[in-house]
Amino acid sequence: QVQVVESGGGLVQPGGSLRLSCTASGIIFSSSEMRWYRQAPGKQRDLVATITSAGTIHYADAIKSRFTISRDNAQNTVWLQMFRLNPEDTAVYYCNAIQIYSYWGQGTQVTVSS
Repeated sequence: QVQVVESGGGLVQPGGSLRLSCTASGIIFSSSEMRWYRQAPGKQRDLVATITSAGTIHYADAIKSRFTISRDNAQNTVWLQMFRLNPEDTAVYYCNAIQIYSYWGQGTQVTVSS
């Protein structure tokens, strides 16, 4: 059974930082492409960052230079380090694991507010 579990969300002030974690089990993690998406209230779910099994990284323009995606295959974990957060970053952040099929976590809420 595949499980994708995010953690690390919470309330942070504008300009602050937060690190999200995602652990995936039941798949060959090292062979999986890992993605972070986010969905703000009333909006579509948008791709934020991707890290392939080979370590190639892509970022959405909206967060480029503020967010960093990384992975550790030994820990079956991918992280999203977020810097200089602003209220527009408020959303539910979802982890997506792709290995033939696509698997989603339940999401973690990030709220940027003073």
